[in-house]
Amino acid sequence: MKTIGRIRRPFIILFTLSLVPAMAQHSPGHPLAGLERLKNFETMRASSSDPDWRNGNADARPIPAGGTLVVADLKGPGVITHIWNTIAHDAPNYSRLMTLRMYWDGEAHPSVEAPIGDFFGIGHGIDKSFVSLPIKVSSDGRGRNCYWPMPFRKSARITVSNESDRPCGGIYFYVDWQKHKSLPRHTAYFHAMYRQEFPCVMGRNYLVADLVGRGHYVGTIQSVQMMSPGWYGEGDDFFFIDGEAEPRLRGTGTEDYFCDGWGFHVQDGPFYGTPLWEGYDTGHHGTAYRFHIPDPVTFTKSLRVEIEHKGSQRFPDGTETGFIERDDLMSSVALWYQTEPHKPWPALPPGPERLFERTLKLCVGWQAVPDVKHSGAPIGLPKLACTKESQALWFKPSDANGWLEIPFKLDQEAKGNLWGRFVASKDYGIYRVSLDGEELAIVDLYAEKTTSRELDWGRRTLGAGPHVLRFECQGKAEASKGWFFGFDRLDMPMRAYERPADFDLRRIQVPK
Repeated sequence: MKTIGRIRRPFIILFTLSLVPAMAQHSPGHPLAGLERLKNFETMRASSSDPDWRNGNADARPIPAGGTLVVADLKGPGVITHIWNTIAHDAPNYSRLMTLRMYWDGEAHPSVEAPIGDFFGIGHGIDKSFVSLPIKVSSDGRGRNCYWPMPFRKSARITVSNESDRPCGGIYFYVDWQKHKSLPRHTAYFHAMYRQEFPCVMGRNYLVADLVGRGHYVGTIQSVQMMSPGWYGEGDDFFFIDGEAEPRLRGTGTEDYFCDGWGFHVQDGPFYGTPLWEGYDTGHHGTAYRFHIPDPVTFTKSLRVEIEHKGSQRFPDGTETGFIERDDLMSSVALWYQTEPHKPWPALPPGPERLFERTLKLCVGWQAVPDVKHSGAPIGLPKLACTKESQALWFKPSDANGWLEIPFKLDQEAKGNLWGRFVASKDYGIYRVSLDGEELAIVDLYAEKTTSRELDWGRRTLGAGPHVLRFECQGKAEASKGWFFGFDRLDMPMRAYERPADFDLRRIQVPK
């Protein structure tokens, strides 16, 4: 029987492969259908290839902090068939801080507007690989591919904006497209819209999409960060089609809409998946996708897509419930095609406001040097790989009488955990740290080798206006060879749900 099995298996494989041309010819839904027919378009590409491609290898494009890069500027008619990119960026959560926009036929408002990571299927600025039919992400989450067909009649313009406070070292990209003589009259335009609620608003469902026009809905990418332990996904999905008062499509639970069951499990597939699922505790992240490719949701006038944010909750008195509104942080990308120009969307939150927690650099050592007051000992600016800034303020007193003060200013009140980040080494001293006259800590900065030292001083509220950070030498450890001091920066991570609605992270002032 084993011998027969070895004979039969190659025969079956060869027989199956022999059927592929016939299947492709007679089965329109087959992936290879029509591949043997000659094509009536020109194959085109826009890429980051070195302009001096014969001699050079500079195949990436940098984007400065706050800058925008035009990735493609195409003349139609045409259809974009594949987009690939990978990004060199050292900002934490960079993929949520970079915004992808696409404009069809010269429109003023983009038809695609989303953080680049969320558009390619993973939220929170996290890099993670997965495989689906229209999107595949590889290289540990860094190689992003999209195969959604994106037609345009006159022009297509694609941009990427870097909304972080650090330069993007480089983005490598391909935009593969077909140049046609014309497109069918009823060809619809591709759309993708990002939304977020940090946290979800009590008393109303989370709104995924609110569309006007004629088209069909093809997908949802939903991301969540838990604000309390438990299960967030008892909420049902609702599709209100063409202004109907009752949802024509009604779901049975969040994981059910995303085609999973009994909670979420890490998995992926052609049409649905949960590529990111960390668990059920406070702070855990998840991203799920559902692509309506075999089952698009059609609409002729309008479509409203909602999902409840309900689940289990345990209360301080020990009681719990399995079905109650939760205040988790939720975001989504809605994907659809429509023929008419879309209605204007709400403004996209700036990059920093898309993060659960954004670190304010209240006081940066190397930047503050011109404004420092001190006891007269020398100050240096060494390059140190162990620090957040890769450069530190180095204070070099020759005895225990050294002190220095660093002023900084806030234009708005800030609330969060206060972190001090220092340098420690074999010739460093012990310092008293105070803020606006209040002692925060006594810090021993002795270490056998040069390293960073980070201290959490708990929750603080700092008012708008001037502040003073003071360091006073209190001696040194017995093993230390000196009284030196190294300061990296003073940080305050601010949680999204605690920031005032009008808080502008870009207005924080530090000495230059």
